[in-house]
Amino acid sequence: QVQLVESGGGLVQAGESLRLSCVASGRVFSIYFMGWYRQALGKERELVASIRVGGDTDYADSVKGRFAISRDSTKDTDTVYLQMNDLKPEDTAVYYCKCVTYGPYESWGQGTQVTVSS
Repeated sequence: QVQLVESGGGLVQAGESLRLSCVASGRVFSIYFMGWYRQALGKERELVASIRVGGDTDYADSVKGRFAISRDSTKDTDTVYLQMNDLKPEDTAVYYCKCVTYGPYESWGQGTQVTVSS
C-alpha cells in the first residue's frame, strides 16, 4: 500500500513557526486524501488539516489562519506539508500524517512531536 514518513517536529517558543513534512511512497497514485492529525496528552486524536484530490483543503477552527496544508506530487512520491505559524502552547501534541487510498485503505505515519513553550 502506502508508507508514510513524517519529519519536522521540534521544540519552539510561542509565536514561532514549524513546517512538518510527510513523504508517502508506494501506491501514491491511488491517494485521494491526505491529512494531518494531532493528539495531545490525555486527549483524543483530532483532525488539524486535510487536502483532497483536486486541492480542496479543510482546517480545524483552532488553526485557521495560522496553519496551511499543501501537497507536492511526483510519479513516485507524494509529500504533504503543514506550515504552522504563530504557534501556541495548546498546539503541543504528537502530529500524525494520514492518507486514504481508493479501496479504501488508510495509512498512518509514526508521528512527530511538536512542543510549544510559553
